[in-house]
Amino acid sequence: MTRRAIVAANWKMNGNSALVNTMVTGLSDIKLAENVDVVICPSFPYLSELKSELSKANVATNLFVGSQNVSEHDSGAFTGEVSTNMLKELSVNYVIVGHSERRSLYKETSTQVAHKVNAALNAGLTPILCIGESESERATEQTETVLASQLQPVIDEVGIEKFVDVVIAYEPVWAIGTGKTASSEMAQETHQFIRQFLAQNNELVAAKVPLLYGGSVNATNCEELFAQADIDGGLIGGASLKVEQFSSICLAAKGK
Repeated sequence: MTRRAIVAANWKMNGNSALVNTMVTGLSDIKLAENVDVVICPSFPYLSELKSELSKANVATNLFVGSQNVSEHDSGAFTGEVSTNMLKELSVNYVIVGHSERRSLYKETSTQVAHKVNAALNAGLTPILCIGESESERATEQTETVLASQLQPVIDEVGIEKFVDVVIAYEPVWAIGTGKTASSEMAQETHQFIRQFLAQNNELVAAKVPLLYGGSVNATNCEELFAQADIDGGLIGGASLKVEQFSSICLAAKGK
């Protein structure tokens, strides 16, 4: 079974036009492995600029633009929200949904996240579905229960067959932006559980779903993480703001 490797940059509420230009220039100089896609997810104001700069630079066809969030609604009186149709007009390809910061700070529920995944799929966008447990949940051995509770509403909403068009990013909340990283063995064990959980519904689909690891991934630890059997790439935070580090991470991804 061949799965594409995906390295996605989540800039969060960081970056500016200068970083857009610097990142595009830096990525123009690297040669990605044939089975690797790179996704850059800046804040909403820079989506159009990023797409334009990528087009002008004539970079590799496997570099894509992603959004950090999307509304589950098609349109309406939802001040500050952005719809899938708006993203499609900007030629956005991917969208992050269910990031732990959206869940914790903005109280998004797993049901709402499932609605967002459904909206993205219906619009032809590829959702990067984020799941992950807190430090206390890991300490009390609730990791698998928490991940299952975050995945099941999405399966119920869209059906397991649609997961062939979904990317899953496992991000242990305790490792995001903290400098702490799950050991490669711990990360692999959790990714294996995720794939097995999906396989309970459909083994063929489970084998195709790209699983990404996120949580203080950097140029030093990425190669060992990406070498694990069920880890197909990464969702990169802080290191994605540094061109040299992010380029190194992209080059470490090989696909399986």
